[in-house]
Amino acid sequence: MQRRPATDAEAAALASAVRLRIIRLTFDRAMTNKEIAERLGKDPATTLHHVRKLVATGFLEAQPARSGNRGAREIPYRSTGLSWRLDRDGAPYSEETGEAVLEAYLGEVAEVGPAATDQFRLVAQVDREELKRRLQALLDELATEPAHPAGERVAIYLALYPGD
Repeated sequence: MQRRPATDAEAAALASAVRLRIIRLTFDRAMTNKEIAERLGKDPATTLHHVRKLVATGFLEAQPARSGNRGAREIPYRSTGLSWRLDRDGAPYSEETGEAVLEAYLGEVAEVGPAATDQFRLVAQVDREELKRRLQALLDELATEPAHPAGERVAIYLALYPGD
């Protein structure tokens, strides 16, 4: 998969755990700001700020308006998949972005509970760049495959860190 470096605005948008969670929540289904706020346990005004930033940077796009329960006009938003097409190793990704990714993961695991999480650990002596290339290839393959009809929607978090 061809990737490009993130712009400064894109990198800043991704340096928020809340925005990363919004991107994940809307990756395969459109959600209104109210639905996003309820799912995250946040105030709708707070999530609207994040939604607007994600729309402005191309990570979310508004879908056609629909009528809500009481006839109010609602705008659902859906992820564009842009976050997956950016080079995570290139500038201007920052330590803030890495912290936001970890914080988003911890929030998501806290929501579903550790019992619902399959976890794997291993310490190995490997060529780190080769391992990263192979893992990225697998993730790219999964990202481009059509949804499996009987498949389960899962999120994947992967971290490599020194084993010392």
